[in-house]
Amino acid sequence: MKRYNVAVVGATGLVGRTMLKVLEERHFPVQELFPLATKKSAGKKLPFQGQEWVVEELTESSFSRPIDFALFSAGASTSAQFAPIAAKQGVLVIDNSSQWRQVEGIPLVVPEVNPEVLDGYHGIIANPNCSTIQCMAILRVLRDAYGLKRVVYSTYQAAAGAGVKGLHDLENGTTTTFDVPLLKNVIPRIDVFLPDGYTKEEWKMIHETQKILDLPELPVTATCVRVPVDYGHSVAMDVELEKDFLVEEIRRALASVEGLVVKDDPSNLVYPTPLDCKHRDTIFVGRIRRDISRPNTVHLWCVADNIRKGAATNTVQIAEAWLSRNVKEA
Repeated sequence: MKRYNVAVVGATGLVGRTMLKVLEERHFPVQELFPLATKKSAGKKLPFQGQEWVVEELTESSFSRPIDFALFSAGASTSAQFAPIAAKQGVLVIDNSSQWRQVEGIPLVVPEVNPEVLDGYHGIIANPNCSTIQCMAILRVLRDAYGLKRVVYSTYQAAAGAGVKGLHDLENGTTTTFDVPLLKNVIPRIDVFLPDGYTKEEWKMIHETQKILDLPELPVTATCVRVPVDYGHSVAMDVELEKDFLVEEIRRALASVEGLVVKDDPSNLVYPTPLDCKHRDTIFVGRIRRDISRPNTVHLWCVADNIRKGAATNTVQIAEAWLSRNVKEA
């Protein structure tokens, strides 16, 4: 099997370190690793495939050498500056920030849902928002079987979504990242408020859902909330369908999807929680029931580790999907 030179930008951060773990766990064919980060982190050593790799400072010349893939997780401003430089050098960039998600012509990918947009493509690829990612395979099943009429999200997002500082605030009751303490609290704001009263995080979910599912006119709304959980986002989904359904049919259809686990037996108090998904790549779904207030509408509850499937793992899966669809040796 051909092996590839891979750069990880933001390698010392929470998601960057997890990317290294996922690359190793999934046996991605890495020849040379280039861990890149800020000047402050340069010189640190990171373990990967039985070796210690020295972190280099990210500069404009970082990609002027043979690099095949660059996995970015260093924030939107860093991606805005350096991703085009890498792409111009022929590097396939997979970016975990919000910088490129809504740019026309740049694929926004969840491999279980829309891998076909990778066919013949080379350049910058966007990784969706963590909360969006965990809902997409579920919505694809519903779209394909029944048609989608409207989606309502209510999220319960973990502290790890705000990085190491978010976890620190949760553990210590501080406000390094959050406006108010997260410990013993919930915060109905993620990202900045916009003039319409929605937050930027809520609009991310709205627009990304429409783009990934290729339904630009689909009515979607969201309320995004930070909760005192370390890892694992939860999302309550209220989905209005074009056709009627049987709940058991939906359970069976979801259970057939690789990477999805249906955990839904209310009579025996079986339902998913963030502890089920912590440090795992599996998406769990449960509380599947008919909405008694609207026709053809189903309620679902899903949980996933926002650092793994919601970020690092989906990024690596995009690289795997690109290889399988564009390289014969893969």
